[in-house]
Amino acid sequence: MTPARRPAPAAGPTWRDVEPAPLVLLTGPEDYLAARARDRVRALLKDRRGPVELSTVDAAAYAPGQLTALASPSLFDDAKLIHVTNLAAMNDDCLADGLAYVQAPDPDVVVLWEHSGGNRGKKLLDALKAAGAAVVECKPLKNDRDKSEFIVTEFRTHRRRIEPDAARALAAAVGSSTAELAAACAQLLSDGPESITFDDVEKYYGGRVEATAFKVADAALAGRAENALKLWRQALDTGVDPVPMVGALAAKLRTIAQVHGTRGGAGQLAQRIGAAPWQVERAQEESRRFSEEDLVRALRALAEADAQVKGEGRDPAYAVERAITTIALSGRR
Repeated sequence: MTPARRPAPAAGPTWRDVEPAPLVLLTGPEDYLAARARDRVRALLKDRRGPVELSTVDAAAYAPGQLTALASPSLFDDAKLIHVTNLAAMNDDCLADGLAYVQAPDPDVVVLWEHSGGNRGKKLLDALKAAGAAVVECKPLKNDRDKSEFIVTEFRTHRRRIEPDAARALAAAVGSSTAELAAACAQLLSDGPESITFDDVEKYYGGRVEATAFKVADAALAGRAENALKLWRQALDTGVDPVPMVGALAAKLRTIAQVHGTRGGAGQLAQRIGAAPWQVERAQEESRRFSEEDLVRALRALAEADAQVKGEGRDPAYAVERAITTIALSGRR
């Protein structure tokens, strides 16, 4: 008999919804997300229990008995929040006192333990998890999908909407900094309309968007011919060569053709065609506007452009422009 599978452990709270608790562990190198989690815990604690006595402890410079002293009752009976920073560089005294404290934490005190990553202090991290600490992962946004999801959720949290194309454009404009992405969202939430479109992002951040080959390809495959051509001309002005432009279009169109009309989950298809699941999901979404005839027409235009940019034509830039136009005008818009 096949043994029954154990249920997967429940996911911990996120930095958006973490609640005050005797033991809270913030783990990961993304300082901005950790700061948002800390601010949330402190604000909720203040709302529920009044004034908060905040103490910050550097684990690398920890003195023996410091944690116990800070957790002891205060003269004014204020709520206590102890923030233990720099666990990745903790000294031996912090490790010893921390291991002892997590065995019997004070239920009226909130202790935020912050670890940026690495193996140092793993024994204490394991003890915190075993003691039932609320574990909040504070990981960097790794790719365009992570950034777009962060942006969409920021707007959803405020009961506002940003269109998928607009979210991708904002991620491309701002870059990889989570703090800068959040600041850009805050500006659009404050100054922008109720629902944010691609044009709204262009209005506020268009000057910061680098017209790279893949941004041109995204616009063309979304059916935004005018925008795609504008980005392509900007790309030419910044020195983008026609050859990688054709390569970017070919890579995206090839993935769309591979998933067009197929069934199955993104993970299964990703293994079959050698792409990441998020790339497959995006290609499936983009493929819906194309019929088989549209794809054949677009692939032929791209093959012709490829030959033109590799020596058969006198005007490679125009050959790419013609391919972009054909792809953008193909399919349903």
